[in-house]
Amino acid sequence: MIHNPDMYATMPIGIVMRRTPGVTRWAAWAWRAVAVLPGAAPADWRVLREDGETIEYHADTLTLELHGAETEAYLHGLSSRTPSIYVVLRNERSGDCPLEAVLVTASPYEAQDYADNGEDIVEKVPMPDGLVAWVRDFALAYHSEEEFKKRRRDRVDVERKEDGIGDPRIRQTRDVFRSPSVARKERLQ
Repeated sequence: MIHNPDMYATMPIGIVMRRTPGVTRWAAWAWRAVAVLPGAAPADWRVLREDGETIEYHADTLTLELHGAETEAYLHGLSSRTPSIYVVLRNERSGDCPLEAVLVTASPYEAQDYADNGEDIVEKVPMPDGLVAWVRDFALAYHSEEEFKKRRRDRVDVERKEDGIGDPRIRQTRDVFRSPSVARKERLQ
């Protein structure tokens, strides 16, 4: 566990959501997180751009937190073809804007944890170049390779036997571990 307060950084990140007409009769609108705005001010579904029925909103501003213990995850995410930030959304709102942004993270491992729970929507959004540089600088400043240590096996007595279980010398009518040959001999006697 890392307790050094210097190995921690935060930045406000604005979430841009796009609403497009739905393609089925069951969904009137399709919602997607399409961009992030590093250093954004607080917002509450402010319209950024309209193009016909497609509307982009600055939905919310969340705090991106980087921790020194997660540098391996950040470097893994940055090494992908398109470095991305992950936005976790929930269907907790009602009305015109049904999704609520609950988390923004640069860790693909943390995003996978939220995707696995089955209740959250995790959107992968490409990082702007300035944000890539900020996350990379943080990760490189605090990353240290962990040396591989081969774990030794515990010494276990494999010859150990449990008393009374499967022992043919103990007469039991319901010994499930008893060998069939012993059971046959007992019936013949």
